[in-house]
This record gives sequence, structure tokens and C-alpha cells, in this order.
Amino acid sequence: MVFLLAPDSFKESMTAQQACAAMEAGIKSAFPEAICLKVPLADGGEGTMLALISATGGKIFEHQVTDPRGNLVTGQYGILGDGQTGIVELASASGLHLVPLPNRNPALTTTYGTGELIKQVLSHNINKLIICLGGSATNDGGAGIAQALGVKFLDNTGQEIAGGGGNLHKIDRIDLSEFISLPDGLTVEIACDVTNPLTGEQGASRIYGPQKGAGPDQIKVLDQNLEHYANKLKAFLGKDVRNIPGAGAAGGAGAGLMAFLNGNLVSGIDLVIKHSELAEKIKKADYIFTGEGSIDGQTVNGKTISGVVALAKKHQKPVIAFAGRVADTEALYQIGLTAVFGIIPGILPLSEALLTGEKNLQNAVTATVKLIAVATANKVAI
Repeated sequence: MVFLLAPDSFKESMTAQQACAAMEAGIKSAFPEAICLKVPLADGGEGTMLALISATGGKIFEHQVTDPRGNLVTGQYGILGDGQTGIVELASASGLHLVPLPNRNPALTTTYGTGELIKQVLSHNINKLIICLGGSATNDGGAGIAQALGVKFLDNTGQEIAGGGGNLHKIDRIDLSEFISLPDGLTVEIACDVTNPLTGEQGASRIYGPQKGAGPDQIKVLDQNLEHYANKLKAFLGKDVRNIPGAGAAGGAGAGLMAFLNGNLVSGIDLVIKHSELAEKIKKADYIFTGEGSIDGQTVNGKTISGVVALAKKHQKPVIAFAGRVADTEALYQIGLTAVFGIIPGILPLSEALLTGEKNLQNAVTATVKLIAVATANKVAI
């Protein structure tokens, strides 16, 4: 039997690579002779760079950059196997995981470090740049990225404003005179898994501000600041990006990257599926195992599992999903998911569930494969 293992990461518990290994161990315990094709996936957020580097035989580099609160941190960027495509993951320099819970404040956090990574990757001889959004600690509309690339946001006295989403309302004009010279013909793709606009009820501040430390009053201010920022982008760059789906990704970084780098928003999972040649591997598989940390009503909207299910359906292959948390699966079943299993063996504290994720996943896969073995022996279709 051939099993295709195509999970996303289980956030804060295991990477997609570790999930693949746990799945393989579970399968081999029941079917020692099984063939396992491992394709770690991601949907544009954290883990996408590693998934694409792994899929193409690329290389990861490290570079000292600025974290969301202005401290130094070692960030990463990559060059894919073709040698011509650079990749940056926003979370590497500007991620929420870099800011301790008591210090989270999207009025102060900046994407400046991501801009530094972009500047560094551009020093390689590349003609394409992929920027993966998701997991940000910021709400600055990508202004920090632009500042790192030479853009000056000036107040009404001609002084540069400080970084952070709390200062965007001070922008009086945008000075592009020292903006970095981009390589001729550079193509920029912005990989993300959300369709939120920049502002409004479904915008960056209201939907994602709370997880970054913003309270109700601050959220209103941050949204107003992004509205002001969007007005200035339109006035000085001639680009109205506020209502483009995905503009609100990563605290509005999607909007800034479209405005300053002429980036095109693309589905993160579609990008990874393309580079990993997942379709060809699905054709070879008898069963497809996927999964991620949490499955709920949003999983069907551009997340890894939905992308795998949609592709497998074209080839009439069964897909079984695993997750630490399973809340709402009806929409996934409607698009063709075969089955979903929670991996938590009982009532556990979250901290323990995260620490034991790999073992729990392995055990859940073993149980599932034993069921498949019985069904196969009795010639029962699953």
C-alpha cells in the first residue's frame, strides 16, 4: 500500500515534517511494508518557506534583523532549488511567537525586520520573490517593511514617524526618494490563506487585533489608522488596496506589499501544492493522510486540508484528516473529505497535549491503519 502523508504543521506542537514522521511511524507499526510518500505542506503562513525549500531542494540562510519590538533576532530567508526564486516568511522576523504575551501591543510592533530580510534576499541574483504571510505580531500595514526598504513616512513637520500601527495616523506624506532599486523584471508573489480586506468589520485590526494584544478601544484606533494609511497610499502611490481580498493579511502587510512591491496575492496552499508536485504524488497513493492543529468551520476556506481534499477528489482518492482539535467538519465532508479523527486520547491540559502531539498523532494513525487493514482483508471499501 502507498500512503501519501501531506499534513500542515500542528501549531506549537510539531512541524509539518515532524507530523509526517509521526504518521509514518504509525503506519509502519501496522503495515511494515507500506510505502510512505512524505510531502509536508503549509498554506502560506508559518512553515511555508520550509515546505517549499524541502520540496525544491533549496537552501535556507540566516540574517540578523529587527524583531517586532526593535530587538535583534536571527531571521531566516531561503532560495528555492531553481536558484532564481527567493522566499521570506514574515513570521521569521515579525512573528507573534517573538513577543511574550505580556508585551504584545500592535500599536508598537513593526514589520521592519521582514523588510530587512527582503532586502537581504534581493542581494542574491533572483528574479522572483515569494513572501509568506501569517503569524504576525503586527498591525502596521507593512509600513515597517517599506521603511526597511528606504521609504520615509513623514509627519506634518517633516519628521519620520516611529514604527508600529499606533503611529500611522501621523503620516502626512510618503517620500520614495530613497526606496531601494528593485531588480528588473522582479515578480513578487504574496502567499496567504486569508481574504480579509485591510479595514472595516472584517479587516486586519478587528479580526486579528485581539490575538496580538489589542483591546476594543485600541482596535478602533488601529482600524482608523489603517484607513488613514490606505488614503495616503492612494494619494502618493496611486494604489487603492484597502478592499482587495487579502490586503488585511498579517496586520495589513498584504496591502503594503501590493502597494510598494507590486506584489500579487496568491493562495498559499496552491503555491505549495504546485512546487511540491502534489498532484503527481496523489496519483500514486492508495490513501492520503493530512492534518493540522485545529479543524473548524474556517478550515474549508483556503487551508491546507481543503486544498488536499480538492485535489484528491479530482483523482478519486480517499483523504483522512487528523487534528488536535476538531470542532466543525460538515463543510469538509461536503467537499469530499473521507474521515477526520481527533488525536487527543482524553482530557488533557493544553500544555500536555502540545508536548505529546507527535505520540498522539502516531497512535491515532496506527489505530486508523489497523482499521484499513481489516477493511482491506475483508475487501471492504473505505
